[in-house]
Amino acid sequence: MISYYCGLETEEYIMYDLIIIGSGPAGLSAAVYGKRAGLNLLVIEEKPMSGGQILNTYEVDNYLGLPGISGFDMGMAFRAHADKLEVAFKEASVTALEDKGEYKLVHADGEVLETRTVIVATGAEHAKLGVPGEEELSGMGVSYCATCDGAFFRNRTVAVVGGGDVALEDAIYLARTCEKVYLIHRRDELRGANILQEELKALPNTEILYSHTVKSIQGEDMVESLLLNDVKTGEEKTLPVSGIFIAVGIHPNTELLKGLVEMDEAGYVIAGEEGAATMPGIYVAGDIRKKPMRQVITAVADGANAAVAAGAYCSRYGK
Repeated sequence: MISYYCGLETEEYIMYDLIIIGSGPAGLSAAVYGKRAGLNLLVIEEKPMSGGQILNTYEVDNYLGLPGISGFDMGMAFRAHADKLEVAFKEASVTALEDKGEYKLVHADGEVLETRTVIVATGAEHAKLGVPGEEELSGMGVSYCATCDGAFFRNRTVAVVGGGDVALEDAIYLARTCEKVYLIHRRDELRGANILQEELKALPNTEILYSHTVKSIQGEDMVESLLLNDVKTGEEKTLPVSGIFIAVGIHPNTELLKGLVEMDEAGYVIAGEEGAATMPGIYVAGDIRKKPMRQVITAVADGANAAVAAGAYCSRYGK
């Protein structure tokens, strides 16, 4: 078998058992489980620091056994575990993935790597408002996950931005513990399911602000208020809140897999608990997998399951 380096044939090559694309919680978990199973594996990470989205999370309070840990410390702990097992890492951007039947080709910054299996753990990105204060106060009252961060705002006033099912579900969830929940939507009617709308409107501590957009998020070290704009009248007003939950969409990073595996309409890969995609030898883990709940703990579980499944695949097909 011939491998390729920078597009040139060479007699010396490495056939990996597993290449993991992405080094968030799912990718690092897959690396730990794959390494412990004796697989010859490589993790390719696009950014110079492992950990994924949790690096930007101020505090993680719902990961079993580690209440109150900072997202940065959690990411570093995950990477340290992989380093202890001497997992190999490569910093590069993966531009293409090819299926060659018994093996796959992973194109990474001009280099072409051969592997029997691939786990794609490239995560998803939350759509952002793109307003002043959003980046500066991220993790300081700006959140994109109500189930992750809602507990920090017990008995406080918060806002949810969006009009779809996720926004409605977030507002309902937060209303259980928050003093007041505002739902801010740019249109004059919501897009979410009617049953969710009815449930939300029946809650005594929620208020829907139709036809409003957020112009800026204000505060020094924490969110203190929002500057809102009435899209019909142009009137601006300040809304005092302690937190804002942005639920205007999520984009799974699955461009690499388009045309290779089955996805749903939103771009999430259809795969079961083992993470096996519809193309043999390709597995997915973490936020790109179609599933009802996306949390650090489910990403870690996905990575473990996918690595075990990849190892079984290598055993069946001649590792």
